[in-house]
Amino acid sequence: MTVLDEIAPNDVLVRELEPVVGVELERHLTMAKEWFPHEYVPWTEGTNFDGLYEGDPWDVEQSPVDGPARTALVVNLLTEDNLPSYHRAISDTVGRDSAWGTWLHRWTAEEGRHAIAMRDYMLVTRAVDPVQLERERMDHMSRGFVGQAEGHVLSTIAYVSFQELATRISHRNSGKYAGEPGLDRLLARIAADENLHMLMYRNTLNAAFDLHPDAAMQAVLDVVENFQMPGNEVEGFTRRSVQIAMAGIYDLRIHHDEVLSPVLRAWRVFERDDLGPEGEKAREQLAAFMAGLDAAATRFEEKRAARAERAAARV
Repeated sequence: MTVLDEIAPNDVLVRELEPVVGVELERHLTMAKEWFPHEYVPWTEGTNFDGLYEGDPWDVEQSPVDGPARTALVVNLLTEDNLPSYHRAISDTVGRDSAWGTWLHRWTAEEGRHAIAMRDYMLVTRAVDPVQLERERMDHMSRGFVGQAEGHVLSTIAYVSFQELATRISHRNSGKYAGEPGLDRLLARIAADENLHMLMYRNTLNAAFDLHPDAAMQAVLDVVENFQMPGNEVEGFTRRSVQIAMAGIYDLRIHHDEVLSPVLRAWRVFERDDLGPEGEKAREQLAAFMAGLDAAATRFEEKRAARAERAAARV
């Protein structure tokens, strides 16, 4: 039994939050816009690859995007591919009954469009090596997924609140960085979905704060201190993350300023006056962690700027 289970048993929280999930589900359905992946793909640009249809093999010179953008696209797509494991992880925590189950299946259906659209676009435009991409998909999905926040609804909802926003920003920045209008349009559409998903999870945990503030604060602390993107088991993830960060697509500053901080503000974590001793202790630890992350982000920015200056001087 975890500390959270002792403070607020998972089955109790799932029942208590079910009405909130129902309200959020209805709100989501009124805001979500229907869209079709095939409309975002420039099919007439497609040509046969080598193999059964005896086309031309992929070559990096054919890609309309550069190395960092290609890296970000592949990591983001492989992350989206692992949707069955994410569905299982959340289902194991909240079940498949009532509004929870209805939301989970709706969320899964919406998320499923993302990988479909991204893969079609990337293959039609020859943005990535199709053979390497498929090999990596098989490897990544064969590893499964063990979420850092599995097991308790508060940890799960806290994690996906941050993760959905992080994914939204990663997709949006990847599209902007790539400088390819069609790709930017597609990733902006996907990012809009991710934002609505974030709102649902964020609002649900906000209600949990009102019910069990100490337990919610502990869950948030645990997730923030140990946060990892769901694609962290992709082969070479650390190396690729550095490349993505150096390009400014997703780095520590973005993580601190645009992901963690806005969600924490929405939950009023540093303003609440309803915390007990355990909640206050968790909040103090959270504040210290955020300060350390802010300092680390500044150091990274300084190193990146210095590296850019050295590179410019060599030109």
